Amino acid sequence: MKILFVCLGNICRSSSAEEIMRTLIKREGLEKQIEVDSAGILSYHQGELPDSRMRMHAYHRGYELTHRSRPVCTQDFFEFDMIIGMDDRNIQDLKDRAPSPEAEKKIHRMTEFCRLKQVDYVPDPYYGGALGFENVLDILEDACEGLLEEVKK
Repeated sequence: MKILFVCLGNICRSSSAEEIMRTLIKREGLEKQIEVDSAGILSYHQGELPDSRMRMHAYHRGYELTHRSRPVCTQDFFEFDMIIGMDDRNIQDLKDRAPSPEAEKKIHRMTEFCRLKQVDYVPDPYYGGALGFENVLDILEDACEGLLEEVKK
């Protein structure tokens, strides 16, 4: 199973989701069964590490964000089993790029997998303060746990 997390620039939400999910996968010993990656709708931050504020907040929770930003490409729709967007804009952009109806069926909303949090989307913390980054991590931890349970079924 290959899962791709997608947000706008691949420097906050999707890179964090990738590392949170990777941590959960390792904890369960499922590294050989589940692979994860992340990408952005835009290529503006291509090659950059995640936002320093997100790295700091994630680090305090035990996550080390080392992914280098990359844009979504058409090949991703063929390589990944699930492509998970963080908000309505990401979902629509992914649907617009999907090369076929079958590929479009791979697109999911991150918050579909939340078990405890009742939210419609993962907000972009880029222009906010510390609480925004913490809120995003709370949502992603919840959603990644739910996603892992779904994938294990």
